[in-house]
Amino acid sequence: MFTGIVEELGEVLGLSWQGDGAVLTVRGPLVVADAKHGDSIAVNGVCLTVVSTSGDTFDTEVMKETFDRSSLGGIAPGDRVNLERAVSAHTRLGGHIVQGHVDGVGTIAAKQPGGGWEDVRILLPAGLSRYIVEKGSITVDGISLTVVAIDDESFTVSLIPTTLELTTLGHKGPGAQVNLEVDVIAKYVEKLVAPHLKDRA
Repeated sequence: MFTGIVEELGEVLGLSWQGDGAVLTVRGPLVVADAKHGDSIAVNGVCLTVVSTSGDTFDTEVMKETFDRSSLGGIAPGDRVNLERAVSAHTRLGGHIVQGHVDGVGTIAAKQPGGGWEDVRILLPAGLSRYIVEKGSITVDGISLTVVAIDDESFTVSLIPTTLELTTLGHKGPGAQVNLEVDVIAKYVEKLVAPHLKDRA
């Protein structure tokens, strides 16, 4: 589990394809410092398992399913990525509950500078808007953010200077793809109440 508080802006060093999957090599001195085989690290919001480390880099195996369902399918050496280690029992929950399981890929539609911040509107894949509420939480490329506005096709978030400086969202413009994970609590609530709503229809 993660909290959506990005610890480090890492760099993709290599992508070695092995059939439908690949070994992804990422530089991230901070997250690698105490990493070991089997640990989980979120890469742009995707929970990946460390298979080896060397110096300030780590390798992780990415399967076809992950490439198909996330923006990692378009990743290349030299790209910057948001990195976060899994939480421990002693970690502050600074963001919200994040699983690292991508629900869909959104597209940045517009970025509007404000007074010291930036408003970003992101287009939603079909079917996700029902899980998003104004002032609720959403994960964008592994970043825990608060929803400012929402409609059936898009949502808006406001980014403070620190977020723009320390995460991929400060470097991505309109047309760029981002990984989205909605609040898992919303999905559980929907499943629990759905049978009762059906009975009343």
